[in-house]
Amino acid sequence: MTRVLAVLFVLLTSVLVLPASPASAHAATVGSTPAPGSVIGASPSEVTVTFSEPVTPVEGRVQVIAPDGERISGKVQGGGTVLRIPLRKASKPLGTYLISFRVISADSHPVGGAITFSVGAPSARPEEPAATTGPHPSVAVAVPLLKTIGYAGVTLIVGPALFLAFLWPPRRSRGGALRMIRIGLALTAAATLGALGSQAQQGSGAPLWTLTADEFLEVVTSQYGLLLLGRLAILGALAVLLPPLLRRPPRTVSVPLTVPVPVLVGAGAPVPRPAPAPKPQPQLTPRKARAWAVLGLGAAGLATWPMTGHAIAVPLPAVTVTAGVVHMAAMATWIGGLVTLTVFLLRGTHERMLGVVLPVWSRWAALAVIWLVMAGVVQSVIQLGSVPALWRTDYGRLLLVKVGVLAVVLVAAAGARRMVNRARNGRGLRRTVLVEVVASVLILGLSSVLVQVDPGRSAAANEKAVGGKGVSETLTSDLYTVQFNIYPVELGEWNTVHAFLYRPDGAPLQAEEWQVSARLLDPPLEAVKQPMAGLLPGNQALGSLTFPLAGTYELVFTIRVSEIDRASVKTTVTVGR
Repeated sequence: MTRVLAVLFVLLTSVLVLPASPASAHAATVGSTPAPGSVIGASPSEVTVTFSEPVTPVEGRVQVIAPDGERISGKVQGGGTVLRIPLRKASKPLGTYLISFRVISADSHPVGGAITFSVGAPSARPEEPAATTGPHPSVAVAVPLLKTIGYAGVTLIVGPALFLAFLWPPRRSRGGALRMIRIGLALTAAATLGALGSQAQQGSGAPLWTLTADEFLEVVTSQYGLLLLGRLAILGALAVLLPPLLRRPPRTVSVPLTVPVPVLVGAGAPVPRPAPAPKPQPQLTPRKARAWAVLGLGAAGLATWPMTGHAIAVPLPAVTVTAGVVHMAAMATWIGGLVTLTVFLLRGTHERMLGVVLPVWSRWAALAVIWLVMAGVVQSVIQLGSVPALWRTDYGRLLLVKVGVLAVVLVAAAGARRMVNRARNGRGLRRTVLVEVVASVLILGLSSVLVQVDPGRSAAANEKAVGGKGVSETLTSDLYTVQFNIYPVELGEWNTVHAFLYRPDGAPLQAEEWQVSARLLDPPLEAVKQPMAGLLPGNQALGSLTFPLAGTYELVFTIRVSEIDRASVKTTVTVGR
């Protein structure tokens, strides 16, 4: 029965995260050299990409593609927030280049993207490698599922262990609770192995089943992999130390120690009093040493979760890691204790014994919730970054939902506490505790999704993230061919237009006058004409465009190439919100 309930518990929490979207990029691109969408005069020997957080390049997934599709990048030099990519000379250097990258951010999440720049004049954008499009569906499902299984495993270890150590009724069998602890250890180990096996595929975008020995070796020798290997070692040690510590201790029979008193024969001889027994000195018994070892290993094991997630990639990592350990320990104590009560103790235990156990547990649960909330507040303040992020970001909205569910749980817990104080330990109490368990499972699922979503603090960086979002196009008339680039194509007046003019045979053509206009098509607005300034050597011009509203705009270039020869060409661009 215990095995069935444990499996159902894990399956329920797993279902909660199946609809979750894959993890977003947690480090944003904040700059590059050459600048995104820029046009430069000569092919560079090196390009750089700058991120908002330290990153590690994924082997073979950072490259620069020349205008003709040739890969011209050398070995990437990664250090901190900047990637340096050396380039060799392209066979056909004129045109648009693509910087394609896939890296792992400091919080172990993959980041992919692309940036373009042009040499001489823009051209058709080189095809972007498919590997940067995101994680494979098998990875997108497996990662949150593995995290949920890991959280469930920790709760199945901590809750039963605390009850067995301090609150277990003496006449109840301990076998079921010990089996639940073993299940928890196995689930946590399986989730950890799964995380090791899926990390490389998160970075490469490949399916889970294509993992190679070299990729796995690269993961296990990284900081992320070493932390998870440490977690596996701790789980192995706990599997050895915990069961003997939690089995019923053998009864000991105390034998009074008598001290013989010598009797002296003779009148008036004093009778000596026995010497006082020395006070016993506290000793570290093997059982106490085992208990301290379990506590130390448990704290170290819990620390591996925040150290492989969001907490390690913030300005105050020591604070967030500590808060993460407290948050997880309190969560495991509370939810694991509720599961232990529901599965083992609320049925079959005499009401007098429950009257002793439940008040103590009620105080423990209250303390666990207080620490849970305090640690959660610390994490949320640091990870959100601002109050508006609560409703403007996915992270903030999920956090609000989690807080709402927590409020429901606290109401149920308050009802259960009142019943305990009134010594009502019957069916009503079991129903109330069951509500707590179900709502707590939902919180567990939301936590698994939350660690996969961009923290609110990353929203500002992502809003300012740069990318190849400019528009490049070639338009032709009977008099000329014009190539142009607009960057960044967004709402507002800071949209730069850079244009190049050529004869029909491809030779550069000097213009006498340049003009460009933009007209919103739906709803229709009047065209806004903007002059463009000619640049040396004469076939280039620079200007700006204003896009006041989101929608599709008609762009018209009117270029005069002589006193009487003038022609207009047009196209459309779409501006999002």
